[in-house]
Amino acid sequence: MKINHASTSQTGARESNQDETGARVGEHSACFLVCDGVAGTAGGEQAARIARDVLLTHADDRPFTACDSKAWVEDAEEAIRLAQRKNLNFERMSTTLAALFIDRDRQLAWWAHAGDSRVYHFRRGFIHSVTRDHSLAQQLKDAGVDNTGINSNLLYNALGAEGTQPVSYSEVMPLEDGDVFLVCTDGFWCNLQPGEMEQALRMVSSPHEWLALMHKAINRSEKKDNLSAVAVWVGSPQDTTLLQSMADSARFLPSRD
Repeated sequence: MKINHASTSQTGARESNQDETGARVGEHSACFLVCDGVAGTAGGEQAARIARDVLLTHADDRPFTACDSKAWVEDAEEAIRLAQRKNLNFERMSTTLAALFIDRDRQLAWWAHAGDSRVYHFRRGFIHSVTRDHSLAQQLKDAGVDNTGINSNLLYNALGAEGTQPVSYSEVMPLEDGDVFLVCTDGFWCNLQPGEMEQALRMVSSPHEWLALMHKAINRSEKKDNLSAVAVWVGSPQDTTLLQSMADSARFLPSRD
């Protein structure tokens, strides 16, 4: 099973980038992730780096299960807690997490997330599923309450945060040739509509091109936050998604103004 991937990370309008991205692809397994240090408390970048390093160290090239990956996420949070105790200046540091795990031998995939970093799964060119943010804005939306004006960065869950809720895990899912995943921080997805992600996917022939095209759309918005993403292509998505319609692709083309 062929796997291609690409990643990107930009500082945006912030003074520093507290995002971390990671990828490890082996013969038997693969792991892709983003972590976004939670702003407002010192040490967010350290928390993000700790989580990334622990997960990638565990996800070496050997077969593993969903239970294994759950234990690794727990190890990552414990490592953050240990670092908090060692340095009281960082006693409240925390990070979001979105991580995709792939069993290449059995052609299975599953993912984990905490906070408002997301995993998008695309199948045949359309969004098939997406994680649900651990945020106040998402809670209000789920309850049918207007969340206009609510700060989307108000999180109730992150690795290392006080009173952390359980990390969310997906079901284990059989992969299909052409499956695509986008693992990204909120700085990336909040500047794109779902339809724009799908449209961009239908216009490209590699994960690098896909990220580059989405960046063109993001660059036309008012970027404020760090933005990071990892694009993962399984098999040959371009065989089923490539679109040649100039009318449908107009929003991604350079303006003639």
